[in-house]
Amino acid sequence: MLTDPVSVVGAGRMGRGIALSYILAKIPVKLVDLKERSSSDFETFTHTALKEIKQDLQFLVSADFITEPDLARILDLVTFFDSSRTREGLEGSNIIYEAVPEVLLLKERALKHIDDSASKTAIVASTTSTFLVSDLQIFISHPERFLNAHWLNPAHLIPLVEISKNKVTTDQTLEKVRKSLESIGKVTVICASSAGYIVPRIQALAMNEAARIVEEGVATAEDVDKAVKFGFGPRFATLGLLEFIDWGGGDILFYASNYLSKKLGKRFEAPSIVEQNMQDGKNGLRDRIGFFNYEDMDLEAYRNRRTKELLALLLDRKLLNSRTDKGN
Repeated sequence: MLTDPVSVVGAGRMGRGIALSYILAKIPVKLVDLKERSSSDFETFTHTALKEIKQDLQFLVSADFITEPDLARILDLVTFFDSSRTREGLEGSNIIYEAVPEVLLLKERALKHIDDSASKTAIVASTTSTFLVSDLQIFISHPERFLNAHWLNPAHLIPLVEISKNKVTTDQTLEKVRKSLESIGKVTVICASSAGYIVPRIQALAMNEAARIVEEGVATAEDVDKAVKFGFGPRFATLGLLEFIDWGGGDILFYASNYLSKKLGKRFEAPSIVEQNMQDGKNGLRDRIGFFNYEDMDLEAYRNRRTKELLALLLDRKLLNSRTDKGN
């Protein structure tokens, strides 16, 4: 377990969520508020922020995630610093998260402020959901120790953090951030410097299509969300999207996409990789190769394992009634 403090620059919703993630893992956090405030305003801000963090922790107590005695000890691990004490707020931290709002000018000011105040050996990770690594690296003097770490709200609950780097970012930087995140129980994925990362690209398409279904009068908002909660969601919480393609068959997706694109528009066309896999005989489970390789796998055991995972999820969410207590 890492014990060095972590600094977070930007004490808003995301900054506090990151702070919660680390203090829950018993790692101290220095939370730096860059907004210019009078001493009394900063005291009021700190009081409000600590109250909100405590409320989040109290919810976790009520959910039996942590205990009441843990709460005070965890809360003591976060310390607030105003902009005049930035250097102190960054001192001793090997990883610094920038978490200011998604405005390029604010990002530039924050990163330059960090660059002026932090150790030149410290890693800087922007939590941006908008800007590319290359857009922000120019604002610091050690771009090789810079990357993006995209957290998903609520940051202290959602396990995933998407890490984005480019050719300038060193592998050592990537591994240190990854190790830090995984030490607090996060799951990391790596993606190239590309707009939208992984999750935002997928969810933007899904959300827009859901809204379009309502707009076209195909279904009500209530029925669209019911379809997602009871059909779409459970399946993809068990199987990933690409794994699901392999289960059903890439060729099935290709032909279904052709039909939908003719009826609903080019946005439904299958990407060329789906057609190429089909032509190469890589349709998924029945070919023992698709997006994943199943050549040495016991397919029956694999299918049973995944189906049991789905069943457990449905029972846990009370989306399916158990038959063990029916008496017949």
